Amino acid sequence: MTSTHIPRMHSAKSAWAEGLTAFAAVMLAIGGLLAIFRGIMAIAEDEVFVTTPNYVFKWDLTGWGWIHLALGILAVLISFGLFRTATWARIAGVGVAALVIIANFLSLPYYPVWSVIIIAISGFVIWALCVSRREGTAG
Repeated sequence: MTSTHIPRMHSAKSAWAEGLTAFAAVMLAIGGLLAIFRGIMAIAEDEVFVTTPNYVFKWDLTGWGWIHLALGILAVLISFGLFRTATWARIAGVGVAALVIIANFLSLPYYPVWSVIIIAISGFVIWALCVSRREGTAG
């Protein structure tokens, strides 16, 4: 008994999903690199950042630097998994992007423009990873 393999047509929906996953991977890598740079800046030179004396979430800038550095490294590593379209990377990508949004919101007064840019990038990553579906799960 022989089985015949019938190739599937590459539909526009699957191409759209692959494009969104690649977009999310690139944006997560860019956001991760920016977070790594921000972390290095905060660890090496605290004077780069603005200090707000009456901010509710006031922590040591060096501590924030380590948090941003760790999240940036995780984001870059997860982006490699997204390029390989791994399911674990999609789930982890949404989680790390959400943590990056929270970390940048809490450190908003220290570097406001940079924080808003990273929040926007991470929002696009979450959107792209949640909107696109794998071909096997599409209805």
